[in-house]
Amino acid sequence: MALALERLPEAYRQMQIIRKFEEAIRNLYSQGRIRGSFHPCVGQEGVAVGASWALRADDFLSCTYRGHGHALAKGLSPRAAMAEMLGKATGCSKGKGGSMHFTDASVGLLGANAIVGAGIPHAAGAALAMQLQGGGGTNGRIALAAFGEGAVNQGVFHETLNLIAIWKLPVILVCENNLYSEMTPSHETTAAAAQIAAGPIAAASPQTYQRAAAYGIAARQVDGNDVETMYLAVEEAAGRARAGEGATYIEAMTYRLWGHMMGDPEVYRTKEEVSQARENEPIVRLGRRLQGLGWTEAGLARLEAEAEAVIADAVQFAENSPLPKPEDAFTDVFA
Repeated sequence: MALALERLPEAYRQMQIIRKFEEAIRNLYSQGRIRGSFHPCVGQEGVAVGASWALRADDFLSCTYRGHGHALAKGLSPRAAMAEMLGKATGCSKGKGGSMHFTDASVGLLGANAIVGAGIPHAAGAALAMQLQGGGGTNGRIALAAFGEGAVNQGVFHETLNLIAIWKLPVILVCENNLYSEMTPSHETTAAAAQIAAGPIAAASPQTYQRAAAYGIAARQVDGNDVETMYLAVEEAAGRARAGEGATYIEAMTYRLWGHMMGDPEVYRTKEEVSQARENEPIVRLGRRLQGLGWTEAGLARLEAEAEAVIADAVQFAENSPLPKPEDAFTDVFA
């Protein structure tokens, strides 16, 4: 079923929360208050919200080091997320994981991962566990793995897809194709049967869903910048998985509006390309959709202000939280 119209304002608000979270992180990072790496997901919020909202609360999710949006959309508290970014004990990983290791079992978040493609076997493992326990598929719990198009060249991608297909695991594979594998255009690194124009962006990208189709997995390509389209695709895939029909591969075409990471000089793409992409990004797209449904600019501004307040509260909470104790450095390492 399509995303209910009455939920669209909340989807807009949720995407704004993700955007404001990333903007706050960039400001804190520039002040030297955040250590380690930061890989923003600005421009990819439609994939995160559309995919996560189509899951049940008890379903599993694995994501990449660019997975803040997925984690927040799945239910991770903005306070716990921000505290983790600042290395505080109240963080979702107790301040020990940082930006690339968001984890929260209470909302089914198996974890973000710093290793390209590593979340795919994690999701498959969770789905297998549910299947063996009699709770996977057949209206039971399922798992979703979100990864970038660069992951399709990793060996673990192919090994896991083979097992997913053979065992008909209740998994949804969401490839966030943002056209660039770090700083390299994807068509320069990934062979495919065909090249396509990626929406309004004057760049080509391989059709990675063809690789999943080669394993006998249901596969399709969708507009990841349209949150409603994304929701519907994952909702249909979830229905297939719960009915025991196996996995679905969804290639979500999107675009990363900021650099690969903080400090990225972005010499590999033009300012004109990025400017063009801003006209098609998910928050702008949904804003236009809501205005077509009668929402005013003032109404949209109110939703944005609410999102800003949520993130301001998260920053204050994180700043007031304690640092982990030195003696806790080696706790939680092993079960």
